[in-house]
Amino acid sequence: MLLANRNASRIPYPDDLREIMSIATAHQSRDWLAHWSGLNRGATPLYNLPDLAAELGVGQLLVKDESQRSSLGSFKALGAPIALVRLILRRFPEHNFNVAALLRGEHAEALAGFTVISATDGNHGRALAAAAQTLGCRCVIVLHANVSVEREQAIADYGAEIVRISGNYDESVEEAAALAFRNGWLVVSDTSYDGYEEIPRDVMQGYGTIAAEIVEAHAQGFTHVFLQGGVGGLAAGIASYLWELHGEQRPTFVVVEPAQADCLYQSALAGRAAKASGSVDSVMAGLACGETSPLAWKFLQPSVDFFMTLHDDDAVLVMRRLAAGSERDIPLEAGESAVAGLAALQRLARAPQQAAELGLGAGSRVLLISTEGATAPGVYAELVGESAESVLARQREWLAGV
Repeated sequence: MLLANRNASRIPYPDDLREIMSIATAHQSRDWLAHWSGLNRGATPLYNLPDLAAELGVGQLLVKDESQRSSLGSFKALGAPIALVRLILRRFPEHNFNVAALLRGEHAEALAGFTVISATDGNHGRALAAAAQTLGCRCVIVLHANVSVEREQAIADYGAEIVRISGNYDESVEEAAALAFRNGWLVVSDTSYDGYEEIPRDVMQGYGTIAAEIVEAHAQGFTHVFLQGGVGGLAAGIASYLWELHGEQRPTFVVVEPAQADCLYQSALAGRAAKASGSVDSVMAGLACGETSPLAWKFLQPSVDFFMTLHDDDAVLVMRRLAAGSERDIPLEAGESAVAGLAALQRLARAPQQAAELGLGAGSRVLLISTEGATAPGVYAELVGESAESVLARQREWLAGV
């Protein structure tokens, strides 16, 4: 389903939003992240996919590949460490911690008694566990019933203590908050709620690194940017950066989420942060969120032009298409949640009237962000029909032939 957001506007980036998130703070976060060994050096690739662009009737299609951000395999590696560092700086001002030294683990002894906790669908918890392990503090991660054992093990490998609950993601958020209250721990979540906005803001600010790299790599800019939904953090982090940069000439923003986890779509209908209307459970695990982050919504309500929902089958078909590649398109290892934007674009290509409503056509320059690789390799192989290793081998062959 496609919904035009009646509250979207084309005005200069508002000062009240700049006080919360800004390009300047995003660049500071990016500078800090350069000191963390948990990330690969340099920017992630921005690939041009001309064959797919031709198939979908757009002039240019570029995909930012966050699977190569780090061994963690997703964009979440940018948010959790920044949030943790900023939390520690606020919590222990008397120590005058040096950020670079923190991210090298040189203050681990001073942080040994400090515990952080978060709920997760997988990727945020893994990134937080990795950052906590480096910095030297304790980490507890709450997982809901639908998080795979494979993802659980990937988090535990970074030394986190795992707590399992029988409910869904939103119930795991509640459990994390309750455990933090009882034990004096600090929640490092990527979603906001009443009275809890500072840390989710820092997480979103870390995602500005993606936007900064895109702008550096493609000065021409884009007419359309498709962004994954979830609670709204990634979309807010990217949209706010590009909105501040381009002002009234910003791209058309489209946010995409699973039909059964449509909290942002429902928020657009209601005109306020709202809950999903469905079961929430989706193969797109990173987007299986039932409640909109109110903080993210402050940025999305005035900037996102369209909200779209899609079915799990749409995502699986696109995963296979990206994995296959073509003569001119590099094969890509894109996980279940990474492909929402492309799945939406593919659906719009089959609906000319809706594509026209978005202004999509032969002159469009479209940006997609592939937010994760095969973060659950077994699930990926089952859905795509081959392993991530096989796809990456084909990618290397393609690159060798260029």
